[in-house]
This record gives sequence, structure tokens and C-alpha cells, in this order.
Amino acid sequence: VQLVEESGGGLVQAGGSLRLSCAASKSIFSINRMGWYRQGPGKQRELVAIITSGGHTNYADSVRGRFTVSGDLAKNLVYLQMNSLKPEDTAVYYCNVAANTPPFEFWGQGTLVTVSE
Repeated sequence: VQLVEESGGGLVQAGGSLRLSCAASKSIFSINRMGWYRQGPGKQRELVAIITSGGHTNYADSVRGRFTVSGDLAKNLVYLQMNSLKPEDTAVYYCNVAANTPPFEFWGQGTLVTVSE
């Protein structure tokens, strides 16, 4: 059973936009934070953007001003609007959930975003 599911990845040309969505199972409750990480080819997984239950957001420097994280954590939903995409944004994007439900951190299986020249 997949408790966290991402959707919205795909192939887009440089300069284009994509919107990723993530839904966490209702069995995960008392969510403190949801967000997005990515892992590009030959790279380590890195933080992209997060949003807390209080509405605070944080972004990687490489995406600030181009990406926007939003969501309704009470409904276990988070989104990532990605604009002005660059080839270096090509990666598998993972949804991450931090909650007061054991095991306290959950990951989705990832969705591939490919940005062509």
C-alpha cells in the first residue's frame, strides 16, 4: 500500500511549466510538514521546497523565484508549481511527509520530470 503518491511529472521544454501534486494517506495524521525533494542523474537527493502546517515555506536557492510550494496539510495535500524550468531541473521528484504518525517520515515513489533543451 502506497501511503504517499505523487503525480504530474512528465517531459517539458526548457522555459515551460509543470505542476506536481502529492496526496498522503488519511492514515497519516497530525502532519507537521510536507515537501519535495529531487534526485538528478548521478546526484544525491536534495531538498527542493517544503511547507509547514503553519504555512511557512523554504526553498532551495536553485529554485527560489521559479517554484512555488503550496498545500492543505489538513487534507494531506501538497503541490509544487514549477515555472521557467531548466534542463538542470531534470530529476525524480519525491514527496516527503513528516508527521506525528509512526514511523514519522514518509516518502512517495517519485515522479520523473524531464526538461529538454
